[in-house]
Amino acid sequence: MKYLVISCSLNPDSRSRLLAGAVHDHLDGAGEEVELLDLQETGMPLCDGDGVYAEPAVGELGERVRGADGILMAVPIYNYDVNAAAKNLIELTGRAWTDKVVAFACAAGGQGSYMSVMGVANSLMLDFRCHVVPRFVYATGDAFQGDEVVGEDVRERLAQVADELRRVTGSLRGGAATG
Repeated sequence: MKYLVISCSLNPDSRSRLLAGAVHDHLDGAGEEVELLDLQETGMPLCDGDGVYAEPAVGELGERVRGADGILMAVPIYNYDVNAAAKNLIELTGRAWTDKVVAFACAAGGQGSYMSVMGVANSLMLDFRCHVVPRFVYATGDAFQGDEVVGEDVRERLAQVADELRRVTGSLRGGAATG
């Protein structure tokens, strides 16, 4: 199986990037083929619903999504929703998401937005028939210190969501990943 962990934040001091790194390291440590895609480093254009699809960066992003069996999106939560860059990625790459297994890890400023990932999850399920892992991580500021995830419960939940991504992907793709 091949996994893609996407850090969706464009903030250089991103906490969701730390979540992405932890999941990447967990999957890598389990011997999985895993790639980390940091949207801050892609030069991803804004979706205009027209000519942007011909840009080379868009084709490359689509190929990276298409090439993965399982995907974890590490997203920041802004104004009670996933950030615009995450939604832009989906708009640009569209059908590359078809039938993917998708999991989420969220970094947010407060407890009130814990269901904010559901709009994107529903869109992925309905528009592209993605299989969304029903376990996700929602972490607030107290889980981080500097450039580390220090909340032991969050670190444990990140390992659980990574293992669940492996389990669901393996069962749907006929692999033997167990977590």
